[in-house]
Amino acid sequence: MLAEADQDERYLLEQQFRYTYASPVRSLRHRLVVVPRAVHGTQQRFDHGLSVTGGAARAKPTSDAFANHVVEIRATGVEEWIQFDTWALVGVQDGRGVSELPPNWAGRGDLLAPTPLTHPDAGLAEAAAHLSAISSGPMDLAERACSWTYQAMSYEYGITDVHTDAVTALTEGRGVCQDYAHVMLALCHAARLPARYVSGHLVGEGGSHAWVEVIVQDQSPGYETRWVAVAFDPTHNRRAGRGYVTVAVGRDYSDVAPTSGTFEGTGPGVLSVRKRLSPTEAPHPGT
Repeated sequence: MLAEADQDERYLLEQQFRYTYASPVRSLRHRLVVVPRAVHGTQQRFDHGLSVTGGAARAKPTSDAFANHVVEIRATGVEEWIQFDTWALVGVQDGRGVSELPPNWAGRGDLLAPTPLTHPDAGLAEAAAHLSAISSGPMDLAERACSWTYQAMSYEYGITDVHTDAVTALTEGRGVCQDYAHVMLALCHAARLPARYVSGHLVGEGGSHAWVEVIVQDQSPGYETRWVAVAFDPTHNRRAGRGYVTVAVGRDYSDVAPTSGTFEGTGPGVLSVRKRLSPTEAPHPGT
C-alpha cells in the first residue's frame, strides 16, 4: 500500500510574528503553535529557538491534547509592539507522508466526530455516501475524497476567513488551503473515515499550509498490521509527502491556530508575518 522511502531531508523553518498596537496594551496572554512537533512519523525536530522582543514577557513551552508544541506567552504590558521570532531544524527520514500511530489511537472518537468547522450538511453527506459506495477500501476512499474536494473548490484568497466552515466554503466554491482541508474532513467524517487537520509548511510557498491525514490500516508486505495516518493535500490533489513539514495536528484549524491571544486595551493589534522554509545541511543556525 505504501511507496518506497525517499532519501533523508532536512529543513530550516524561520518565522517572525509582529503585533503593532495603536496604544499601549496590558495583560497580554498569547498562544503560539508554530514550532513543529518533537516527532511526527518519520519527521523529527532536532533543535529550535524562540525570542521575544518589544516587551518584557515570559514564555512557557507546553503541549496540548494532541501532543503539539505550544508556547504560552505572558506580558504585563506592551507599549507599541511585540515580536516573536522562531526557528526550528527538522529532519524527515522519507517523503511518504505516513505516520505510524500508537495502538490505542482508536480510543479517540474525536477523529470521527464533526466539529463546528467540519460539520457536513445533506449535500456533503450524499457525496460521502456516493464516494463510499464506489470505493474499494479506505485508501481508495481517501483518494476520492481528496480529488472530489479539489474539483469542487477553486483557490482564492480573501473570500473566507478562519471562522468559515466547510459547508459555507463549499457553497461559495472558493477558499484557501484550510477551507479545502475542512471540506475534505467533512467528507471523511460523513463517510466514517477517521481523519485529522494538519498545519504546516510546504517548500516553495511563503505562508503556512494545511492538509489532511486519514487514518487507515497498513497491511504492506513485511509489516504487521498497524494503524497509520496518511497525508493528503486536497489543495493540490495529491499525497502530501516530500517537501511538507508538519507543525501540528488537531480536529480543525481552531485547534492549531498558529497565533492567538487576548489583551486589555483599545483597538486591535495589527499582525505582520514573515516565514521561510528552506532545505539545509547545517546542524543548526549559526554553525
